[in-house]
Amino acid sequence: MPDSAPNGLAQFSPFTEFDRAHWAALAPSTPLPLSETEIVQLRGLSNPLNLREVDEVYLPLARLINLYATSAKQLHRSTTDYLGETSKSTPFVIGIAGSVAVGKSTTARLLRELLARWSDTPRVELVTTDGFLLPNAELERRGLMQRKGFPESYDRRALLRFVTAVKSGNPEVRAPFYSHLSYDIVPEAQIVVRQPDILIVEGLNVLQPPASNRLAVSDLFDFSVYVDARTNDIADWYETRFMALKDGAFANPKSYFHRYASLSDDEARQTARSIWRSINLPNLLENVLPTRSRATLVLRKDADHRVSKVLLRKL
Repeated sequence: MPDSAPNGLAQFSPFTEFDRAHWAALAPSTPLPLSETEIVQLRGLSNPLNLREVDEVYLPLARLINLYATSAKQLHRSTTDYLGETSKSTPFVIGIAGSVAVGKSTTARLLRELLARWSDTPRVELVTTDGFLLPNAELERRGLMQRKGFPESYDRRALLRFVTAVKSGNPEVRAPFYSHLSYDIVPEAQIVVRQPDILIVEGLNVLQPPASNRLAVSDLFDFSVYVDARTNDIADWYETRFMALKDGAFANPKSYFHRYASLSDDEARQTARSIWRSINLPNLLENVLPTRSRATLVLRKDADHRVSKVLLRKL
């Protein structure tokens, strides 16, 4: 990455770096299709997303992705004409990766809404990899409950089959449904995807490289985004989110984490820090962060959650 390249080697980076002002100026005439109310509904618990951030960062990103998706359709038409075929173009697949609490889910939801406002990509579906976590009973059997979110806690074959089926143009593809309330897969519940123009796949480890000579789900992405920030900032955001959940979702008696609702604020902060240090930080350092350089585009955030830099892979 440019910020970590040795002196004199930055010119050899596979990424072009844009500062905030340069990036914001890329789509000055593109109207913002979302209202402030819609943006408030899309943002996460600790993410102070506002109209200016959407206008200056995410709208240019959505426009860029729209150009990529439109170009992919044009390339498909040219290729099929050249080959004498008549096959229909398949969905454009986007992967969104990053740490717990960094804001990747908000980014995914926001891009879904923005991309669906363009006439040539009206059908945009979003699937998170949470649905491909192994059920808690299976994680318990394998001794993996304390490694939930690590690569080995997912049914990676099922995820690969799902994205392959969507990418292949199957008329209807089903994915498991994950409940954040019960912290588990919901039996019999499913998400149905029906030939979207764009499929967004969001998750911690979606940019993982393939094992040996096998195919990885990241091989099927047409575009990928890594949401990045300093590790200490993400740790603070995780703690802030945990405290908000303690007074919110955790208060529900049906919540898997209901036991945390009765903690004092000091106890809750200590618990959040312990979970971060023992689970989320090791996963970030060992598995998530090493995939950053595999992304098409990196959103670099400052401590206030504002994107300060954008790094785009050179064509």
